[in-house]
Amino acid sequence: MQGKAVQVKPGTRNHKGFFVDEAPYTLVNINAAGWAVICIDDAICHFVDPDDLEVFGEA
Repeated sequence: MQGKAVQVKPGTRNHKGFFVDEAPYTLVNINAAGWAVICIDDAICHFVDPDDLEVFGEA
């Protein structure tokens, strides 16, 4: 699933507990701690629970 275009489910929070904007992201990887690393661009990335991701085009 790495490198795929994903979106976050409503109410998704990052590893610090802050809400993540519902926007298109790219899944970079899932790190050793189990967090999914998602990025909007080279400067804005978040660590989120992989269960809070949806791949574009899948229901």
